[in-house]
Amino acid sequence: MTVSQKSVSGPVNDVKEKQDLYQQVTDTIISQMAKGVALWHKPWAGDDFNVFQIPKNCKSGKGYNGINILLLWSATIQKDHKSNEWASFKQWSEQGESIKKGEKGTLVVYYDTFEKEEDGELKKVPFLKASVVFNKSQLKSFSPETIEIKTQANKVQQVEAASQFVSKTAARIIHEGHSAKYNRREDAIYMPPQEAFFDAEGLTATEAYHATLFHELGHWTGHEHRLNREFGKRFGDNSYAFEELVAELTAAFLCAELSITNQPRETHASYLANWLDVMQSDKRAIFTAATSASKAVEYLKKLQTITI
Repeated sequence: MTVSQKSVSGPVNDVKEKQDLYQQVTDTIISQMAKGVALWHKPWAGDDFNVFQIPKNCKSGKGYNGINILLLWSATIQKDHKSNEWASFKQWSEQGESIKKGEKGTLVVYYDTFEKEEDGELKKVPFLKASVVFNKSQLKSFSPETIEIKTQANKVQQVEAASQFVSKTAARIIHEGHSAKYNRREDAIYMPPQEAFFDAEGLTATEAYHATLFHELGHWTGHEHRLNREFGKRFGDNSYAFEELVAELTAAFLCAELSITNQPRETHASYLANWLDVMQSDKRAIFTAATSASKAVEYLKKLQTITI
């Protein structure tokens, strides 16, 4: 989804427009996933620019989170951007940069509040606002930098870092059987042995193992003694599919944080249609899922003794 720099200049104040903003963002994600592959998976071969890094704001240096990660990944794929750095028109201007003629910005969203009087009291009511950001590769000054190829040597280092990350969560992981799953009653993750995973083009067996394990760690964070994640009546019969979506996004965000290649798992195709159903029936569902995934990642990072 792209909009011109002039098309969004302030908060969306009209109630109908605010509701449409949720739909607009949801439609963007749906359009990507309707192609048959979730936008957080790499459907192509080759070691060119790594699209799936956590997008960062060039001014604050902080990573975007939640739904904005998906929006910026989507734009990076569609527009073939070559950087994970983003900023508003004003923020780039403050750094003495200018946008190439004809370039269009990408929508990001955030919450603000307005005051509303109820029963004689002023209450703060949250609402969704839109902003527009531009990728670093859209600057006049940008010249393609040497793209770092993920060599076998640094892949080994990244996998070792991922192993340490998992170890420091102290999650109970049992290696047995032929499928990966989280048993909520036992509060245990069951994984096939690492040797059951295999290399694929652009993906090592150990990366495949850790990407799968990250998915199960996503489920693990939802236990009642951790984030106590229950979706109950809101999603009804779709609650299971929705929790799977949260775990998928948790894995995607962790893979991005730790530079682990993430490709579709065997169960991906069977869940994809269910995820689309959830999003089509509730325009706020992908917001909730992405926010829950970011919370899960932050929870796991707090368990670390080092900063990743």
